Amino acid sequence: MTRLMVSATALLMALSACSRSDPDLQETGTRPDIPPLRETLVPAMKISQPTAWGDQVPTVPEGFVITAMATDLQIPRQMIVLPNGDILVAEGRGGNAPPLRPKDVIAGVIKKTGNTDVESGNRISLLRDADGDGRAELRTVFIDNLNAPYGLAFVDGTLYVANQDALVSFSYQEGQTRITAAPQELTKLPSAINHHWTKSLTASADGQTLYVGIGSNSNAGERGMAVEEERAVVWAIDRQTGAHRTVARGIRNPTDLAIEPATGALWAVVNERDEIGPQAVPDYLTSVREGAFYGWPYSYWGQNIDPRPRPRKPDLVAQAIVPDYALGSHVAALGLSFVTDGGFGGAYSQGAFIGEHGSWNRPDPSGYKVSWVAFVNGRPTGHPVDFATGFLGADGKARGRPVGVTFDPARRVLFIADDLSNTVWRVAPRGTP
Repeated sequence: MTRLMVSATALLMALSACSRSDPDLQETGTRPDIPPLRETLVPAMKISQPTAWGDQVPTVPEGFVITAMATDLQIPRQMIVLPNGDILVAEGRGGNAPPLRPKDVIAGVIKKTGNTDVESGNRISLLRDADGDGRAELRTVFIDNLNAPYGLAFVDGTLYVANQDALVSFSYQEGQTRITAAPQELTKLPSAINHHWTKSLTASADGQTLYVGIGSNSNAGERGMAVEEERAVVWAIDRQTGAHRTVARGIRNPTDLAIEPATGALWAVVNERDEIGPQAVPDYLTSVREGAFYGWPYSYWGQNIDPRPRPRKPDLVAQAIVPDYALGSHVAALGLSFVTDGGFGGAYSQGAFIGEHGSWNRPDPSGYKVSWVAFVNGRPTGHPVDFATGFLGADGKARGRPVGVTFDPARRVLFIADDLSNTVWRVAPRGTP
């Protein structure tokens, strides 16, 4: 069986190498090029193998300094900054979807080689950098025994945690370094199969509503649409009662949510579908509009038809809206954080940082960095700009993979969760106290 798996893997890798990207294709911005889809027996695959940072660190723009605030975490994902400056980090891995096809089994083995082998934390850690030197002198397990926590929000003294199966809450006292009380369940979240297990979370500008992003249960509906009930959606949950309603549908995997500060509108970064070409289709950044349908699984980037889902739904395709901004194909955007109070100033005064975890479904790796998208009057403009790079080395090996990004306006620093090297990085202007 092992020899068969190795042989099949080698064959898949050889076949997938036949698919090439077009370097002249414009993959980002408000009007990206959308190439014809390329559905093949074997999807293009290239997994960047992990390697240690050693004495190196990610590259950031001139005038900034990056330091490893904490290392040896257990798969850090999303973060929030508490009012006193403490950082909470959700750690863990979830999901229990069984493979459907032989290529799913082989692709799963291949993709696993590009991830950390550290055990899932299933916890939230607290990091405290009281002297502002960029390194946490206090680190505690803040809450443990959670079920694959991912999204975090803090409103009026209450911490909200989106586990892979439920939204729960904890009362918090300022300065607290550990919570041992049992979680209070606000509402259950769809968790059967959990092909996309992460549950992103943010609070509305007025704090009354909690938004949860719930990913699809398949790549493109191959498990049947019955298991996609209330998947590929964004929920609005009343913070007091737990009652929920569906805000948007057909949004394949909304991996992070955030409120745009100029307008108070909800935005998301979304991972789109795989296996129809190395440059199809773009992952995206979009406002989440009330009642909108974003196409999944029947179409992408508006009315571009995906022929795989059956039966087809032309009535739904006709309703599909075009997302606001393309981030590039297969970059796997997992982090979104808007700057407030002028951000870092200059070119980084209005806009959002995007954590791009990195691709597997293309021969030339994409992502593996933190990008900056400038905004004007509440809308994205131009093309993404590299902010933190070097996660993918010149040798093609991955030193890290960014997930959550969190900007702290009070201290003018950016935090980056890296779930390959299991590090939280801190970026600040040089000379920041």
